[in-house]
Amino acid sequence: MLLLQLLLGLGYTALAHLASRWHHDGLALGALALLIAMVVIEPLLARRPWAFIATPLLAWGAWALYAAGHAALPLLLVPVVFVVAIAWLFARTLRAGSVPLITRIVLGIEGGDGPEALGPDLRRYTRTLTAAWAGVLLLMAGANLLLALIASPAGLLESVGVASPLPITQEQWSLWANLLNYTVIGGFFVIEFAFRKRRFPGRYSGFFDFLRKLAGLGPVFWRDLLR
Repeated sequence: MLLLQLLLGLGYTALAHLASRWHHDGLALGALALLIAMVVIEPLLARRPWAFIATPLLAWGAWALYAAGHAALPLLLVPVVFVVAIAWLFARTLRAGSVPLITRIVLGIEGGDGPEALGPDLRRYTRTLTAAWAGVLLLMAGANLLLALIASPAGLLESVGVASPLPITQEQWSLWANLLNYTVIGGFFVIEFAFRKRRFPGRYSGFFDFLRKLAGLGPVFWRDLLR
């Protein structure tokens, strides 16, 4: 299921970027359809009643936006909502009594009955890293929102009749929101791993060994982690 959702997400990203680059409402509608499918596929297969009600309503809403010539408008907000949602997954685990998200991942890789098994230095580091991820993602969401506001034509400001004070093209907005976003995330991931490998030596033989251990946690672990 995670693989299918990932493929739908990649398809959405490609269509959303092309729709913005070519100002093509048909591609924007296709991107919205893939986004809806990515969100509802799991609850539909789980036979959750709300999904059977929400799916046709979402499909109707996407078609209504397309018919009105505004199919691309929701695409401006999707990167903001998505990145904020991921930031919340990190931030919510920093509450008192919760185990920070990165701590959970390290425990999954290294084993142990609880955070105490990691030692105080690693526990402190994984908590700080969880907060850092939340902060980086919130900054990215702010950048996404700012660029969506000033995009031209048909950015969020222009859609309500306000001239963009510093206009950028839709293609420039999409390059950041649909492509460079993931470059920033990947870069932060790689740089942090290099730092952690020096800070806590001997835990991984290399970057690909670390990725292999992450993948080895399995889909059930990641599904439960993100709930």
